[in-house]
Formats: sequence, structure tokens, C-alpha cells
Amino acid sequence: MMRAPSESAPPPTLAVLFIFIFLFPTIATCQSKPQPPTPSPTSSPPSSPSSSSTLDPKQLRALQSLNIPTSKDPCSKSAFHNATTCDNSKPFRHLISLTLSNCSSYVALSFTALQSLSTLQTLNLLNCPVTPIRFPPELTSSLRTFTCINSLRKVSGVWLSQLQNLTDLAVTNVQVKASGPYVILAHMDKLKTLTISNANLTGFLPGHLHSDLTHIDFSGNKLKGTIPSSITMLSGLESLNLSNNNLSGEVPATIGDLTSLTTLSLASNSFSGQIPGSISSVSGLIHLDLSSNQFNGTIPKFISQMKSLRHLNLANNNLRGVLPFNQNFIKNLDVFNVGGNSNLCYNHSVLSSNLKLGISPCDKYGMPASPPSKDSSYADDSSDYNDSDGSSNQKKGHHSGPNKFVLGVAIALSSIVFLIVFMIMCAKCCCR
Repeated sequence: MMRAPSESAPPPTLAVLFIFIFLFPTIATCQSKPQPPTPSPTSSPPSSPSSSSTLDPKQLRALQSLNIPTSKDPCSKSAFHNATTCDNSKPFRHLISLTLSNCSSYVALSFTALQSLSTLQTLNLLNCPVTPIRFPPELTSSLRTFTCINSLRKVSGVWLSQLQNLTDLAVTNVQVKASGPYVILAHMDKLKTLTISNANLTGFLPGHLHSDLTHIDFSGNKLKGTIPSSITMLSGLESLNLSNNNLSGEVPATIGDLTSLTTLSLASNSFSGQIPGSISSVSGLIHLDLSSNQFNGTIPKFISQMKSLRHLNLANNNLRGVLPFNQNFIKNLDVFNVGGNSNLCYNHSVLSSNLKLGISPCDKYGMPASPPSKDSSYADDSSDYNDSDGSSNQKKGHHSGPNKFVLGVAIALSSIVFLIVFMIMCAKCCCR
């Protein structure tokens, strides 16, 4: 007898389940095996960066002669951490900015290399104590910005004066041999920012400066004489730093004509006379440093009305009288220092004694009541207006309070004496 078709074949669901159980591990294993990458018919070996350089070949060789690596395209944005900048000329681009920093001992400037780099508009030398050489006329004509910091060892004023088309000049920590700044600046009629600092520069401040100057920094030199009135005619001047020189005399009363000033530093000179009242016209002044001079007279009250002021240093002068500032004005400053003025005092009913002012409180006659204590003197020019009693009391306790060790010994001895007396009294009570 033949079986019915429904009885001769297993149910379809069981067959599918059987296949899934036994074949799935094999399929999964095959799919998990990494497939080798299919080679692209259009792929080709990467080309050398130098072979695709867009820089003028002459300038590329010039960089190589200066021992500057050229494995990358100098015109690419990632090359040398922005040490180079190129124009967009064709068929080859040209360098317009070059920064040489932390030069090794084998880097040397050559006239030929610099001649090939005559398209440079900006040249920055940072920590490159190489020997200075004569710049090609093409380069001196094209340069607009020249920065030399701790580089070139020693240069002459005549050498710098050849860069007549500069708009920005910065020479710092470099010995400059010149009879005065005028030798350098006589023909630089396009300057906007000027820095010659810590350069051992001697002579007098120039009587004439280009009217477009916005920044002047002659700090850390050996300049002498007075401030010429021509400087106060630079209406666009925003920063004037003449600190750490041998300048003397009174500050011109026309200093207030520099209404664009935000920074004025005359510190560490020998200026005398009173603080010019015309400074009140410089409403945007942020940084005012007249410290370590011989200024006398009282501190002008208008200074407390200068709302933009954040740095005020009048320390180490011959200023006298009552300090014309309230506590709110002082606390709004980042730096405040009036110490080192022995005839200056503050009104203790206006200012807290917890403020570290470096001067004494006034007596009823407006004179210093006593020498300022060491706790209130300034250790540096930084501000410290914390009038919370915590730090002040700690210092007072450290200087005038009893020694902790002595106090502990005294307490211990007192406890022993008390214990002996207590035992004697107990013994007497027991005998009775």
C-alpha cells in the first residue's frame, strides 16, 4: 500500500530549521573572514611632496641653501607651522613671508639666497644668532615687516636704516650700535609700529618721528635727555614705552594731546616734577606706569575718574599727601602700587587697613602716622586687594602670636602641676 504524499515528506518548517542550524555557522564563518582589498586599476604610488611643489625653483633652492627642509611644499598651509606664506602668482608661487626660528649653528645667511628671496615682504628672525650680512637692494625695497628677536648677534644702525620701506620694525635683545635712534629712523617714513628694546641703544630720542606711528617701544636702553614735544604730536599713538632708560626732566604738559594712548610707561628713569594734569584727557588709558622716578607733589584726583584704567603703578617716587582713591577704584584695578612714597598716606576712614598699600595711614594733619609695616609693603608690582581677614590674620599670627611649641609645653606643665596638686589633696582627704 502506498503512503499518502503528506506522510512521506517531513514538514517544511522542520526542514528549514534543520538547514539553518547546520549551515548558519559555516555561512557566518565565511562572511567573517576578511576579504583582501581589490586593487584599483587607477591607483598609483603617492608622489613626493617636493615633486609637486608650486614654489619658484630658485626660491626652493634658496631655502635648501639655508638648511631649511623642503620635503613639504613650502606653500602648503601645513608646512613649517605657518613659517612660510606664498602669493598666488603663476606658473610659480613666491614667498612673501618667512620666519626662521631657533636656528641651529649651521644655518647661515647668504647674499645669493636672500637675492632669490627678494619677493619677501615679511622676514622674522627668532632666536637665530647668525652673522648679519648685507641685504640685496631688491629685498630691502620689498620688506615691509622686519622682526629680529635674540638674533643676528650685533647690528649697526646704518644696517637697519637701509630698510626704508618698513611699516613694522621690531628689534629686541640684539645689540644695536648707533649714536641714537635718529640714525636708524631718519628715512623710515612709512613706519607704524616701532620697537627697539633691550638693545643697548644710546643717544637721545629723535626730534622727528613719522606721524603714522601707533606703537613706540624704546624700553631697556641707555637713552638720555628729555621727551621731545614732537612725540606728543603723534595723534594716532596708542602705546608709548620709554621705561628703563636714563631719561630725565619733566614730562611735557602736552602729553595729554596723545588722546589715542592706551599704554604709557615711563618707569625706571629720572623724570621729575608733578604728574601732568593733561593726562586726564587720555580717557582710554589702560596702562599707566610712572614708577621708580622722581615725581613729586600730590597724586591728581582725576586719575580716580579714569574708568578704563586697569594698571596703575606710581611706586618709588617722591609723591606726598593723602591718597585720593577709594576702595572701589582700587579693587577694579588689576595692578596697583603706590609703595615707596614715604610722604604719602591714606585715609583710614576711607580705605581698609587690610589693603596692602605699602604706605602708612594719615594722622589728623594729613601726614603719615607711622612707617608702613612690612606686612603692607609690596613684594612686586602685582595687585593684592584681598581684604578678607583670613590671610591678614595668618600673617599677624605668624609674626606676633606665641610660638606653638612654647604654648604646648606650657599647657603640658600646667596639667602636670594640676594633677600633682589634685593627688596631694586626695591623699590628705584619705588620711583623715
